[in-house]
Amino acid sequence: MTTTAQHYLAQLAEATSSLPDAARELGELFEAQGHELALVGGPVRDAILGRPCHDLDFATSATPDETEAILREWGSALWTMGKAYGTIGAQRGGDQVEITTYRSDQYDPQSRKPVVAFGDTLDGDLSRRDFTVNAMAIRVPSGTFVDPFDGLSDLSKKLLRTPIEPEKSFDDDPRRMMRAARFASQLGFAVQIDAAAAMYDMAHRISIVSVERVQAELTALLLGEHPRAGLEILVDSGLADEVLPELPALALEVDEHHRHKDVYEHSLIVLDQAIEQETGPDGPVPGPDLVIRLAALLHDCGKPATRRFLPGGKVSFYNHDLVGARLVTKRLTALKYDKHLVKDVARLVELHLRFHGYGEAQWTDAAVRRYVTDAGPLLARLHILTRADCTTRNRRKAEYLRAAYADLVERIDELREREEIEAIRPDLDGTQIMEILGISPGRDVGRAYRYMLALRMDQGPLPQDEAVAALTAWWAEESAQRG
Repeated sequence: MTTTAQHYLAQLAEATSSLPDAARELGELFEAQGHELALVGGPVRDAILGRPCHDLDFATSATPDETEAILREWGSALWTMGKAYGTIGAQRGGDQVEITTYRSDQYDPQSRKPVVAFGDTLDGDLSRRDFTVNAMAIRVPSGTFVDPFDGLSDLSKKLLRTPIEPEKSFDDDPRRMMRAARFASQLGFAVQIDAAAAMYDMAHRISIVSVERVQAELTALLLGEHPRAGLEILVDSGLADEVLPELPALALEVDEHHRHKDVYEHSLIVLDQAIEQETGPDGPVPGPDLVIRLAALLHDCGKPATRRFLPGGKVSFYNHDLVGARLVTKRLTALKYDKHLVKDVARLVELHLRFHGYGEAQWTDAAVRRYVTDAGPLLARLHILTRADCTTRNRRKAEYLRAAYADLVERIDELREREEIEAIRPDLDGTQIMEILGISPGRDVGRAYRYMLALRMDQGPLPQDEAVAALTAWWAEESAQRG
């Protein structure tokens, strides 16, 4: 027996001997009514792994009506939204539980919604679960461990294997293929070879799963501890072609002289390096941060559409930042992400190349102000994305880019000490402009405001008298041109 297996056995013994009070109480209540109750799935797996578990999931032989009756007596709050699927939820104090009647989920080939068939045995219920590591249970109140599919062994091997034939499992619920990638990200597990082969053959079946569920799985994957592992499974299985086609499209054919980098591999490296820069809860970008992770992963998604081969074997990707921003907006909207998140990710993709102009020539203070203003509240994330994107085989070039960006950040900090560059406003507001020029609200006020904003960008904050003089001079010139 391996050291890992021995450790997990010890964790299991501790879990079964120190069940939460709520689990024992509920077990006794269900037992008194002649029903079985078992702690199942994620809570059992996480207890063995020594991971924290905040919610308790149970399976029972009781019908949904019988479960509801017991939980009404036990809990202080009750919810029955999932009753049609056999699930009743309740809360008492700090304990939150969900109890589901033994069941088997399957999808009608023409439907996005699962069809529920209730079962009558715990082993049967466990056989219909996604992976063996989630098909373990602890009966309550006795604390008896139930592992009909050797999930404990797979847990020690960090292996994702289906309790039944993977083709049948994934056909019953295609979302399980996405969950395989998600668990690879969250737990660092590998997919068993037969399951991986079935995923490759059945990737197209993910189309019957609702967009909302696909998005939830993708989000959980990206926020996991090992997102690269999960993303590689999505791409290798063909699932990414169905749910995030912009990602596998990055695997551009590299020319024989390797004059341009593997964009897919580069994007995964950028993601890894962006994650390394996420901060703690008190920092500017607390991790895990979905916006920066999506932006890092998709920052170059415009390259396939903009690739052009130039004389001498060179390759260009002109405007791939702008094209990428449009592609990101379209894809994330299709996945029904929040519009603010979509806007932020697209904006970071649009801005991710802006810094390279700084490396080629020293920026004026006005250019630095525009960089900060254009980034707005995304500046801290843009710092992370830009630093993470400095990947190249040329060590000297990489060091140069890092030094150049460090210099830009220092310039920003210096300007910040002298002026409010995060919220630049003209030295004169709209009301002042109308008073000074003697005009009423209208188009001219907007034009004057934009002139003063550009002046503020170019010259920094001006004394009041100089700002007034500049405005009146501009207005006199405008009036003269109108004749």
